[in-house]
Amino acid sequence: QVQVVESGGGFVQAGGSLKLSCAASGSIFSINAMGWYLQEPGKQRELVATITSGGSTNYADSVKGRFTISRDNAKNTVYLQMNSLKPEDTAVYYCYCDVARQYRGAVNRYWGQGTQITVSS
Repeated sequence: QVQVVESGGGFVQAGGSLKLSCAASGSIFSINAMGWYLQEPGKQRELVATITSGGSTNYADSVKGRFTISRDNAKNTVYLQMNSLKPEDTAVYYCYCDVARQYRGAVNRYWGQGTQITVSS
């Protein structure tokens, strides 16, 4: 089994900052990509940022220059530093990890439980 646990959500005023963390644990051989999606009520999940095992990153245009994704491979943890937050960033944020549970095994995506970010104007 693989568990993915998020932390760090909450309420912040516009212009403020938050840092999300997401830690994977359990039966893990390796983790490929990790990343974050957001979901607003009644809408599909949207990509926020991704990071490969080698550290290459990709961001949605709406967050470029404001959000930074990083990871600590030794801790199987991915982070999302969110600066200059805007009310339109309000959503539930979900992290994911693409995990191989054994050498040359299948890679499956595991999701965190989601954390609410609310940005007030």
